[in-house]
Amino acid sequence: MSKEKPEMSVDDVVEIIQQFNQHHIEFYIDGGWGVDALLGEQTRSHSDLDIAVQHKDVPQIRALLEAKGFTDVPRDDTRDCNFVLGDDRGRLIDIHSYTFDEQGNIIFGVPYPFDSLTGNGLVNDHPVKCISPEWMVKFHTGYPLDENDYHDVKVLCQRFGIGLPPEYEIFE
Repeated sequence: MSKEKPEMSVDDVVEIIQQFNQHHIEFYIDGGWGVDALLGEQTRSHSDLDIAVQHKDVPQIRALLEAKGFTDVPRDDTRDCNFVLGDDRGRLIDIHSYTFDEQGNIIFGVPYPFDSLTGNGLVNDHPVKCISPEWMVKFHTGYPLDENDYHDVKVLCQRFGIGLPPEYEIFE
C-alpha cells in the first residue's frame, strides 16, 4: 500500500506569500518553488516550500506559522538558521535564515551570497522575490543529484541561457 507523498500546493504557497507580505516580512523563495517562480509557472510537484529570510525575522515567522498549526519537524540538519516547520496536513516550510553586515557580508546563518538574493518571479501571478537564476543553478550542485534536480537545472539553463553544469551530463 503506497502512502501519497505530501505536497506543498500552489495555493499553500500563495497563502504563505500573502501572510508574509501582510506582515511586511521580506523573504526569497528558494528550492523547487524558487525555480518555478523564476519560470512563472509550476513545472512539477513540490514536497515543501524553501524560503530565505533575515534571521531577525525568525521569531515573527515562527509566531505566524505556529498560529496556523505549524510546529518544528526534527531533522539531523536542524540549526537556528536552518529548520523545517510542518503542519498536520503534511505541509512543510524549510526556513533558511541569514544576517548580513553593512557591507553585505554574511555574518550569521546560511551563506547566501548577497547577489543571490536578486531574482524576481511569479507564483500563480503573485510577484515574489527569489534566488537569481544563476545562483539557483549553482546551488543545485555539489551534492548527490536526483531527477528533480536535473529537471530544475535543465529548465533554468534553457530559459536563462545558462550552461548546464558538467555534473548533470550523466542525465543527458
